Amino acid sequence: MNFDERVSKLLEKEDYNVYDLAEIVSLLRSEKGCPWDKVQTHESIRRDFLEETYEVLEAIDCGSAEMMREELGDVLLQVIFHTDIEKDKGAFNLDAVADEVCKKLILRHPHVFGNVQADTVDKVLTNWDAIKKDEKKQETYTDTLKSVPKVFPSLMRAQKLGKRASRAGVNFESKAQLLAAMRGELEKEEPNTADLLMLCANLARLEGGDAEEDLAHKCDAFTEKFEALEKSGRLGNASAEELYLKD
Repeated sequence: MNFDERVSKLLEKEDYNVYDLAEIVSLLRSEKGCPWDKVQTHESIRRDFLEETYEVLEAIDCGSAEMMREELGDVLLQVIFHTDIEKDKGAFNLDAVADEVCKKLILRHPHVFGNVQADTVDKVLTNWDAIKKDEKKQETYTDTLKSVPKVFPSLMRAQKLGKRASRAGVNFESKAQLLAAMRGELEKEEPNTADLLMLCANLARLEGGDAEEDLAHKCDAFTEKFEALEKSGRLGNASAEELYLKD
């Protein structure tokens, strides 16, 4: 079919599916398509992917199914857009993307699609890590650390690095030992901020928390307390401790 026939076929539909979305992206990026869409590259829309992902997280936090549906659609658009760029290069298409993730899920769930026994979450995660390490040909623990994306937010990356190091037996024996390390760093004449942040990320890990999310919630609370202080007229007289530390 030519361009006009493909457009007409789409416009006749009342409901669309994921393959219709792929067709729309293909048309937008075609010679007769949209001037903006057809000049985009992986690099030019890289930031868009990140922003759309954050908007999904915002929808989850808001508990809005309607908002989540919309934002997930925007992320799906990003997936298909990047895939269409590679399809034009002859590298892979949408079916290949789906095929690979399906095979990955089957391989990493031998307790569902095979005869491996894993009746607890811990056993499932242990199997997952072992399969992933073998699948990605990670021969050393250092390989597993290096596989943590450098583009992750730093607190998230620090926490993941600490978790993977702990699997090799390099871990704090207790929360008390970690806090002692933090106190030792703070008592130095010039404390190393990066070391303290790394320790904070691992403190969150030991407590079963998420350093990135914890700090995000604290930022929200900080803004609310600042607003309350400003509205009360005490902003100039409030202590930093009141703003930073009080609940």
